[in-house]
Amino acid sequence: MKPRTLYRKLVDSHTVATLDEQNVLLFCDLHLMNEYTSPQAFAGLHEQGREVAMPGQNVATVSHIIPTQPVRPRVIQDPASALQASELKRNCIRHGLALFDTNDALQGIEHIIAPEHGMIRPGMVVICGDSHTTTYGALGALGFGIGTSEVEHVLATQTLVYRLAQDMRIRVDGRLPAGTTAKDLILMIISRIGAQGARGFAVEFCGAAVEALSIEARFTLCNMAVEAGARGALIAPDEAAMRYVLQRAPDIDSSLRGRALAHWATLGSDDGAAFDLEHRFDASDVAPYVSWGTSPDQAIPVTGTIPQAQGPQRASMAQAMRYTGLSGGMPLEGVPVQHVFIGSCTNARIEDLRAVAEVVKGRKVAPSVRAMVVPGSGTVKAQAEAEGIAQLLVEAGFEWRQPGCSMCLAMNDDVLAPGQRCASTTNRNFEGRQGRGAITHLMSPSMAAAAALTGHITDVRKLGLAND
Repeated sequence: MKPRTLYRKLVDSHTVATLDEQNVLLFCDLHLMNEYTSPQAFAGLHEQGREVAMPGQNVATVSHIIPTQPVRPRVIQDPASALQASELKRNCIRHGLALFDTNDALQGIEHIIAPEHGMIRPGMVVICGDSHTTTYGALGALGFGIGTSEVEHVLATQTLVYRLAQDMRIRVDGRLPAGTTAKDLILMIISRIGAQGARGFAVEFCGAAVEALSIEARFTLCNMAVEAGARGALIAPDEAAMRYVLQRAPDIDSSLRGRALAHWATLGSDDGAAFDLEHRFDASDVAPYVSWGTSPDQAIPVTGTIPQAQGPQRASMAQAMRYTGLSGGMPLEGVPVQHVFIGSCTNARIEDLRAVAEVVKGRKVAPSVRAMVVPGSGTVKAQAEAEGIAQLLVEAGFEWRQPGCSMCLAMNDDVLAPGQRCASTTNRNFEGRQGRGAITHLMSPSMAAAAALTGHITDVRKLGLAND
C-alpha cells in the first residue's frame, strides 16, 4: 500500500462513499453543538420531518452567549441570547441529546469539556459549528468546523459531504526557551507563514519541540492553526496523548484497552508519505510573541518594533495601525493596556491558570487595569479553586468568573468599550472582536498576567517568574 499521511488515514477510515476526486461522504464520530450555530439546523431538520440519526454521538453546551459573573443561578438576561439557550435545551430534550446547560456544574466551552471528559480519542473525526474544532488534533483526532447547513446534514445522517484538504507538515525542532509557551510558538508560526499560509491544508505538527509539549499545550497549538487558514491540525498520538485519554475514558476498560492502544499506535504518517508542502522551524527562535494589529499573523516578539507598512500587505498593515493607534517603528513593549482577559478555548485550562498564578504570586494587579480570569469549564474552575489558584488571583485583584467564552468575542455581557486596549489570551484580534472599537493584543497567559501587574505590555521574562 502506498505510504499515507496521518490525515489521509483518518479520512480513508471514515469515508462512507467517494463522491468524486475532491469530495467524499465522511462519517463523523462525534458532533459537538453550541447555542448559536444549532437553532437553524434543528429548524431545518424539523421542517423535513427528520429525527437525529445517532443521538448518542451528538453533545451540546451553552458557552458563547452565557454571562460569566460570579452569580448563581446564572440567568441570561438578553432576550435573543436567552432564546438561543432555551431553544438548544428544547431541541436536546426532544431528541435525547446530552447537554451541558447554563447551570450545569460541568458546563464550559466545547473545546475544553470534550477532551476533559474523555469524549475525544485518537483516530476520531470530530466536528462542530465552530472553527476552533481543530483543537482536537492534539489527541490525533481530525477536528474541524462546519456551517449551519452542514450541522443539519450531520444531525440527519451523522455524515458530511467533505472536500479533501492537501497535506502540510510543520516540523519544529529544538526546545522552547524559558519564558515561552505553545502560544508563542503558534503566533510565531502564523506570523511567518501568514494568515492564509495553510489555507486548504490539513497541518500535521511534529518534531522534538512538539513532542516535548504537554497535552494542554498541544491543544493551544492545534486550536490556533485555523488562524493560518488550516482546515485541520494533527499531532500523531504518543504515550502522553494515550495516557491523557485513558485517564479520562472509563469506558475503555481492560477488555478494550489493548485493542485501543494497538490501533492508536498505527496513527502516524508512514515513512515516505508525501506532503504537498512542508515548513521547518527552530524552537530556539521563539520569544514571547504579541500581536500588534488586527490579524493573528500581525505579531512580533515583545522585544521587537512594529513593522513599517510596506510591500503587498501595505494597505492592510496601515489599516491595522489606524485601528490600533500604533505606528511603524514603535516598540510594542510598554504600550499601556486597560484590560486583561485570561480565558477562551485557547488558554483557559488548568495548566494555563497555574502559569498565571506563578507570575502573579505575591503581586497585585495595576490600579489602571481591570483583569478577568474565566476558566474554560466547571471542572477547571473547581480544580483551580481546590488548588488555591482562584483565591490567589482574587487577592491579587483579578476577577474570578464562571466558565464561558466570555470576552473572546462580543456575543455576551463581557464586552470592551470603544478604545479600550486588552491583553488577551484569545485566538483572534479582528476589528471589533472584543467590542466595537476595542483593541486586542494576543499573547500567552504568562504574558497577559505580566501586563495585568505592570499596566502595559511587558516581557514576562523580566519579572523573573516565567516557567521553563
